[in-house]
Amino acid sequence: MARLGARAKGLVRAGGEVLWPSRSLVSGARDIGQGALSPQEFAALNFIASPVCHTCGQPQEVDLGPLAQCGACLARPPKWDAARSALVYDEASRRIVLDLKRAGRRDGLSVMANWMVQAARPLLEETDLIVPVPLHYRRLASRGFNQSGWLAAGMARQTGLVLRVDILKRAKSTPSQGGMSPKARKRNVAGAFAVRHGKSAALEDRHVLLVDDVLTTGATLEACVRPLRKAGVRAVQVVTLARVVRARDASI
Repeated sequence: MARLGARAKGLVRAGGEVLWPSRSLVSGARDIGQGALSPQEFAALNFIASPVCHTCGQPQEVDLGPLAQCGACLARPPKWDAARSALVYDEASRRIVLDLKRAGRRDGLSVMANWMVQAARPLLEETDLIVPVPLHYRRLASRGFNQSGWLAAGMARQTGLVLRVDILKRAKSTPSQGGMSPKARKRNVAGAFAVRHGKSAALEDRHVLLVDDVLTTGATLEACVRPLRKAGVRAVQVVTLARVVRARDASI
């Protein structure tokens, strides 16, 4: 029976690929064969690999060791302990990020989550909980989804780690950060996040992996870290699908 069931699933999957062929995450084309990207599109993506700054995840030209920090983090360390991102946010990855963030495109989630798991591999051994950056309830109601929650859930499925979407809340509704300067972004999200009532006990002495879609200036993530620290978290590590490397790409 098990063999028949597996065969039936395979036939259904094959039929589905004929009726609804894979659509490229970059171009939207349906004639790319199996997978979420054509070979040319995949080759154009800039995946972030070592060496990176251990603290912020920024790519580095010289490998100074697994715990090395960049000059910016030495001068002003972020509120979190370590960060990793799967992709450089640039022309090649922009369509992937924006289709997820603004259009709620979900068919590539397992692929994106896998990229993030691979990027965060050095951090996962110490992780106790995966926590997504939340949306304000009004924005969640109007949009209908939280892309950071989707990515966090995908990572939890692939790693077996505990997902907690009930830990953080967005206590203040804030304008979109797009186009804001780093200082304006920091002011915009100051005090915007809080740990939900009664959830602090679940955080005490834990290692939290905080998940978001894009790391731009880090203002939103730092605003999330502060209440987590106050609740007794031992360490907060960050993973995002993409991160801005060049200042000119920071318009998201």
